[in-house]
Amino acid sequence: MPAAIRLAAPEAPAAVLAFPPRPLRWLFLDLNSYFASVEQQLNPALRGRPVIVAPVDTDTTVAIAASVEAKRYGISTLTPVWEAKRKCRDLVVAPAQHEKYVEFHDRIIEEIWKHVPVTMVCSIDEVACRLLDNENSLEAAIALAHRIKAGIRANIGECLTSSIGIAPNRLLAKLATDMKKPDGLIVLQGHELPERLYDVPLREIAGIGAKMERRLAQDGILDIRQYCERRPRDAGNAWGGVNGDRLWYLLHGVDLPDKPTQSRTIGHSHVLSPSKRGLEPTRLTARRLALKAASRLRRKGYRSRLLVLHGKFEDDKSNWRASIKLPNTQDSFVVLHALDQLFPRLAEAGRQRSGGFRLRMIGVTLCEIETVEGDQGSLFAALDPNDPLARETRTLALSRAMDRINERFGRNAVSVGPLNGGRLDAVGTKIAFGRIPEASEFHE
Repeated sequence: MPAAIRLAAPEAPAAVLAFPPRPLRWLFLDLNSYFASVEQQLNPALRGRPVIVAPVDTDTTVAIAASVEAKRYGISTLTPVWEAKRKCRDLVVAPAQHEKYVEFHDRIIEEIWKHVPVTMVCSIDEVACRLLDNENSLEAAIALAHRIKAGIRANIGECLTSSIGIAPNRLLAKLATDMKKPDGLIVLQGHELPERLYDVPLREIAGIGAKMERRLAQDGILDIRQYCERRPRDAGNAWGGVNGDRLWYLLHGVDLPDKPTQSRTIGHSHVLSPSKRGLEPTRLTARRLALKAASRLRRKGYRSRLLVLHGKFEDDKSNWRASIKLPNTQDSFVVLHALDQLFPRLAEAGRQRSGGFRLRMIGVTLCEIETVEGDQGSLFAALDPNDPLARETRTLALSRAMDRINERFGRNAVSVGPLNGGRLDAVGTKIAFGRIPEASEFHE
């Protein structure tokens, strides 16, 4: 064969593909029979009894939740109430109390934050947490899961059990929660994949419904084993798009970055140097992080309705967390005012500790984000300079002006309040493997 002619190497089969390290990266928590469990927690007389939750008081509706005891009778979510009563004569039908479910949800999220940062609230009964580097060993991850379970049981209620899945990526961690219910804990390690998944039905994978299942079957794929034994490109062709390639890698334990979507949160955290872990350096660092987050919020064209302040003390592995509502803003001054209202709670928590206020990590996160549809106008703002919207309009204009100055002359050319004087750690943008920052972030 002439030297100038080269044939492309065939795509390697799964058995010989070299995968990157696949450490445990995600913890996924799924609350068991959540609505029904809340009802049992609120009413001790319901504990140990088959319970369903119904949206209205009629047999023609369906159950929106079924307790563990009810599921033993073949009753599940969406079972008609009349059918559930036929299956179990001792069934208790509890009217839905949505405000209570939200209240318990908020308390559970707050409890989880004490043990690990919450990366994503997927639904009212599902939470995903990305593990830190010191938490992704098998022993550390299992210990963390047990602490979360114990914390919910002790501080929220003994009826609130959960199934936890731990795996190299979020999809597999979620799949693991379904492998043992109730009160399960399943770990899927990289070296076990994809073989540990071979008994999981295709339909349990997000994105595979009846139509996709038929499409795969037409290509000779009837289960996860057959899907994973294909080459990535062949699996993608059977799927009919790039998502097929992506799923193939996820099932093999590769932690792929999420597809670009609107950010759910914008925030920054910082590990304080030992000499800067007192009250005032922490306060100044929190303000700096809040300003960075607010600047990113404006640059991306978002507003936020919730500010979360969180941290970790030197003498405690758990996370401290508090939040405050915002008036749907992207204004640095409004964000700082909210932070100033929250910080005394952190200060008080530190003063109550035996070693005094010594904070190892501080973070500020803006949540409940939505896209700005256009600046709101107000007749009263135009007529009355003291109108709240008029004041925010002026301070927002000032915030945007500071953005432009810092972009032109460098970070901290102008800011709100003192940021120097040796009391503050450098909290500039850092390049990490998980996220490549945009160029403009280096000016924030």
